[in-house]
Formats: sequence, C-alpha cells, structure tokens
Amino acid sequence: MRRAFTALAALNLLVVLAQFFLAAAGAFTTVPNDESFDAHRTLGYVTFLLPVLMTIFAPLAGLPRRVTGMSALIAGLVTIQVLIAKVAENLGDDGGTTTAGPLLFGLHGLNGLAILAISGTILRQVAAPSRPATRARQTS
Repeated sequence: MRRAFTALAALNLLVVLAQFFLAAAGAFTTVPNDESFDAHRTLGYVTFLLPVLMTIFAPLAGLPRRVTGMSALIAGLVTIQVLIAKVAENLGDDGGTTTAGPLLFGLHGLNGLAILAISGTILRQVAAPSRPATRARQTS
C-alpha cells in the first residue's frame, strides 16, 4: 500500500509540474487568450483528484498523520486555486479597468508554488528509505 501511495505522490508532483508548464505555455503564446489555458484548466481537475486519493491512501498505508494532513492540505489549496481563478476571471471581465484580476492571478501562482513545495515534501518523506535508529557513539 505504501508503494501505491508513493506512486500517487510522484504522479501528483508530475501533474503539478505539468500545470506550471501549461500555464507558462498559455501565458507566453503569441496572443494569450482564454483558449490558451484550456489544457491547464482541464488538468486542474486531476490536480484535485490525486491529493484526495492520497488522503485516503495515506492512513491505509500506515503513514504518519502528518502525511495524511499534508495530502488533505494540497486538496484544500487546490480548491482555493479554483476560487482564486474564478474570482480573478470575474474581476478581469470589466474590460481591463482594474488591476485586481491580474493581482489575484499572481496569488494563484504563489498558491501553486505552495502546492508544489508540499507535494515535493510528501514525496521526499515517503520515498526516502527508512533508516534504522543509530546508536550513540561511544567515546574511548
């Protein structure tokens, strides 16, 4: 079960990295428009599903509660990502007279970095081989 969780955690990290790639690809097209972000938007649903599955699998795999909590935190942060994007889109629909929409999209990027950091932390913790306790050095 731990291997299944580790595979989910690795897939989650790859999906988050792909999200950054797709967002950048959409933003830096010759004429960025709403369709430029379709792949990023579609993959966002998987970005929510994986941490939910990880939250379910972590206790089944006998992992520490901290790992379960971090998995749930990612799912919560992804939910916030969607809310940030929807609010920013609505604020940007006024023809560009306000800077609130672009500023919120900046927050979307920062929240994405938090998701990336937590995803990497989880994978690092579960993929590291368990080490036996070391005995204290004896002085001669």
